[in-house]
Amino acid sequence: MSFEINGLTEMQRSLLDVAQRKLPKETKKVMRKAGSKARTTVARKARSKVKKRTGNYHKKFKRGKVFVNQQGETVVRVINSSPHAHLIEDGHIQTDKDGREIGFVRGFKVMDQGMQDFDNSGQYEQILGDWIDELLKDGKL
Repeated sequence: MSFEINGLTEMQRSLLDVAQRKLPKETKKVMRKAGSKARTTVARKARSKVKKRTGNYHKKFKRGKVFVNQQGETVVRVINSSPHAHLIEDGHIQTDKDGREIGFVRGFKVMDQGMQDFDNSGQYEQILGDWIDELLKDGKL
């Protein structure tokens, strides 16, 4: 999961770069907060799209650890640790008891749509803007 920063001004963007270099622990804390908000958005989208309530699919949405990827970006993932989550996400072949193929069940693409909703909501830009304002107010930058 990665975020595009569209709603920040040039000054906020440069302050964000400085804050990420000078305050890596604070950056991880803010990314965990943003990841938790994204997890909530994705889980809400899953509850609205996937109506079947058997199993633990809806309970298994989790926020992953914050890490720095190969491009140098600080990233946090949203995952579903349910063993059948990939079947709901991507779709699967439906068979009968004899193993003959009946048809294909299309995937719901819950993670993609949920993350798209989170990106379009502006919550990430709001969290970063508030964090930068707090750092400036406290004199850490």
